[in-house]
Parts: sequence; C-alpha cells; structure tokens
Amino acid sequence: MTTQVKAPADFDALEAELHRIDGRGYRAYKDIAGVYASPDMVLHIDHVQGDPFAAPSRIRVVVPRASARIPEGLLDGVTRRLAVADHMARAFDRACHRVAQRRGSGKSGMIRIDAPGQEVLERTACRVDEAGVELRVSVGLPAAGRRVLGRQAAALLLDDLPDATELSAFFDNLDAERVWAEARALEDQRALRHALARHDLVAFVADGSILPRRSGIDPRPMPSDEAVPFVSPPERRVELDTPHAGRVSGLGIPRGVTLIVGGGYHGKSTLLSAIELGVYDHRLGDGRERVVSDPSAAKIRAEDGRRVAKVDISAFIAELPGGRATTAFTSDDASGSTSQAANVVEALEAGARLLLVDEDTAATNFMIRDHRMQRLIAKDREPITPFVDRVRQLYEQEGVSTVLVVGGSGDYFDVADTVIAMHDYRPEDVTAEARAIAETPTGRVSEALGPLPARAPRVPRARSLDARKGRHADKVGARRRRAILFGEQEIDLGALSQLVDTSQTEAIARALLLARRHMGEASVPDLLDRVMEAIDRHGLDALDDRRLGNLARFRRQELAGALNRLRTLAIDEVSGARAGRA
Repeated sequence: MTTQVKAPADFDALEAELHRIDGRGYRAYKDIAGVYASPDMVLHIDHVQGDPFAAPSRIRVVVPRASARIPEGLLDGVTRRLAVADHMARAFDRACHRVAQRRGSGKSGMIRIDAPGQEVLERTACRVDEAGVELRVSVGLPAAGRRVLGRQAAALLLDDLPDATELSAFFDNLDAERVWAEARALEDQRALRHALARHDLVAFVADGSILPRRSGIDPRPMPSDEAVPFVSPPERRVELDTPHAGRVSGLGIPRGVTLIVGGGYHGKSTLLSAIELGVYDHRLGDGRERVVSDPSAAKIRAEDGRRVAKVDISAFIAELPGGRATTAFTSDDASGSTSQAANVVEALEAGARLLLVDEDTAATNFMIRDHRMQRLIAKDREPITPFVDRVRQLYEQEGVSTVLVVGGSGDYFDVADTVIAMHDYRPEDVTAEARAIAETPTGRVSEALGPLPARAPRVPRARSLDARKGRHADKVGARRRRAILFGEQEIDLGALSQLVDTSQTEAIARALLLARRHMGEASVPDLLDRVMEAIDRHGLDALDDRRLGNLARFRRQELAGALNRLRTLAIDEVSGARAGRA
C-alpha cells in the first residue's frame, strides 16, 4: 500500500487561516502547524508556542537550490558549504533586526536565528547542501494578551520572514566576493591544522595575528590601533602551505614540553588562550584565523569542589591519609590538587594529545614542590607527585605534549624542550638561556617513583544518567553557556574554557541522553566514539528528532567533561587485571 504524502498548502492558504483565527484565544494558533509553499521557499511550521510568553514557535524555511542560486563551486565540499551556511546565518540575523518589529505581548513579533559568534561551527540553524538552504528560526507569534493577532501574524510570516530569507539565503543578494573569501579562509585554516602533525607541531600562530580580545566578555578582536600584531621569533619561525594564501609564516610550537614565560601583563595568558581556541575555525577578521592547534587539545585547571567518580589519579597522588587508595578516587568535593589530577587523567581518557596549563588557574602544590619544601616535608609524608615530575613522562611514554604558562617556578626549565618568553606582547625564544640556567643545580630531586602507571578503563552505569524531573520524562538543556540542566541536577561546566557557544552546551545535554542509550559495557572512550560517530554519520539531528535550530558541533573533550561532572555518575567496577592505558 502506497502512503499518500500531503502536498503543502500555499501562502494564500496560510494567510486565510491567520485571518480566520484573528481575535481568538492563543491556542488557535495550533491550527497553522503544517507546511506552506511559495514559488521561492517552503515554510515548515513545526511547533507552535502555547502562549505569547512561552518558548517561541519553531519554523524551518527551505529555499530550493533554484532560488538560492549558490554557485556550484561553493557547494564543492563540506568546508565550503559550512562557510556559506555560516555567512547566511549571520546575514539572516542582521536581516531580522532590520525587518522584525514588536507586535503585541511577550515575544510577539520576534524573529531569531541561532547566530554564530567568532567561531565557525557546524550548526542546525542553517544548512546548505545540493538541495538548497534550510534555515531554522524562532518566531514569536503576535498576540494581544492571549488573543491571536492574526493579521499581524500574516505580516510577520508572509512578509517579514520571507524578506529576511531573501536577504540572506538568496545568493544574488549577498556579497559574493566576501562569501568566497570566507570559504577560502576556512579552507586555509583547516589546511594549517592538518599540517601540524606532518611538521611535528602541536600549534601554530601566524605572523600578523591579533590575539587580544576587546574584553573578558567581548570575544571580538581588540581594535587594530590598540593591539600588537603577533610576530614570531626567528628561531621558532616556520612556514606552512595553504591552498589559497600560499606559504604562511609564524610561530610553530613543537611536540614535547613548551613553557611560555615572562613578566605579568606581557601576554602569556593571551597567547595560551589563542592556542586553546585554535581547536576551532574562526571567522574572517577575527584575528585568529591562522592560529591553529591540535584538535584534541585540552585546557587543564584546578577545580575546587567538583565531583570525581572513580578516576585513577595515582600517578599524581598516592595513598591518602587513612589508607585511602587513589586508583579509583571518588569525591563529592575534590580539592584543588585532586581535581586537577582528575582533570588531567580524564583529558587523557578522552583522547587529548596536548595539555594546556596556566599556573594562574592551577593548584600550586599539584604543579611544583621546591627543594626547601622537600627538605622540610619528606616524600614519605607527601602523597602528591607534582606535575613537574610527570610532564616529561607524559610525553615520552604516551606522546602527550604540554604547553604551560609559568612565571613563578624555574624548576620547569629542567623538563622543557622549548621556552618562549613574552615581552611587551612579543615572543622571544629563550630556550638556550633557560637550559643554561637549568645546568645550575637547585638541589631539588624528582619525586616520580617509576613510570606512569597503567589505567583501568572506566565503565559508566546507564541508570546513573537519570534526566527525569519529578514525574516528567527526560528534561535536559543548556541553562547557560557553561551549565546544563539534566533532570533534577545542574552540571557545572565553568572549568571547560574551550566550550565557546551555548548551542554547543545545548547539544552536549542531548548527547548525554544519546550516550545513555549506548551504555552497557562500554568504557568512556568507547562511549565517546559511539556518540561522535553517530553525529558524523547523521549530523546533529542525531541528537534530537524535533529538528531543533539551536544545536552546534562540540568536541568529544567537552562531552567527556560534562559526563564526568554529572554528580550522579556511577562507574562500574572493572573486573580482572588493569587493562593498560585508556
């Protein structure tokens, strides 16, 4: 038996329906849910809000390729299509501010899209492919109190929304030269990131980059008349090839242990911040378009008070007072040192090949124990093996590099491969000077007793991921950029500084539910693999079948960070011998 697919109604039918319900109770808007077509676009009214103060209605606007008229060359490959989608989402956001107007109570008259920030991320808000363009937008249907303003809704849906769509999704109305420039810039960024491994680098900062931001809450670049453009030191300058900009010169940070040193306020943390966000592509004009890092890079910090669930931190912290073992360390209120140790181990478990540490946000006793303290407190009375004594082992045994900002301890000179000094926001290679200083003994002895221990795989228990809220079904979502509502709990992601967009957080909340469905006997790395493979195969819609417009691509590192900070997370015991490094 053949299923009949109902043809969409036309825009005239939607206008007639809106006129019919004009003045009725707000729930009458439910009657307009459906599909409506014009010669140039199709409106899918997927969800109608329950009242003017509720979450806005969800609408998809589909523009067929014949109307979008995107040049064939810009549809060639995932990267170019992403660049076009990013440009169109930004253009739609600007158009909304021009055409939309307040039309009654609550959110009436609002048209919004999940607009991109400084990073270029795959988003459900705008998708571009061979079929055309799909925009997913939020609309506040007009009301006076709780009465339908049908005629104003008709103007909103049949005039304002199509106008904004034409200004953004019809290529003929865009700045073609700018779109092509953005596509080329995105391809160059990806080529630079791909070149890192071939050149034994973990990060690259191009000459001329603008690293400082306007403020801690404004990620746009500092104005050019205030910022100091980045200039790489000649000793560390490398050249990498790109498909469009040709050979690009800049600072190449090699594999191994790299220190960033210098006086206060000279740009150490600014450089590290640029490197930590080099895992993402940036919009043209951001200043960091040619700053790239190993995609697995993880920023590590102390995190007092976080929950830790059966993490083997014995490489850094041995048996605690009272005979408490640390091979499966659990705490509802971890200290600075135990939380930082757990953050390192969890990053390795999630696949990080590059660790980034700033001493300003690190636990001092985790990072270093100097000679005088060693003399006063003997090793048999100190359970912590400081990071300085493990950082080389991480590289030599596991191939994990580290970039550290240090300003207070020269003991790290003994273990560093590269030392970059920042002075007046300009980098200098001081590796030779640091090595010469390291030849003068300090009397400090390494406290690493043996190699890094093997780590047993952790297997999360599915029932510990309970997202029910009272009698309701699973309830999850982003509470803010670095917090997730997960049933009755709030997952605090404040320490995940590489989480840059609320839409990533929204997607991670739903990815936790997808992870729960994949649980069983899966270890954490296997679980992360399964979730990311599902997204790679089916797109972000694999996370929710409602075709939401506020989801953005995230990394496995931040998904692991959310899972590990869930306060109900339970880890099953691992039977048998310890199973090697995860």
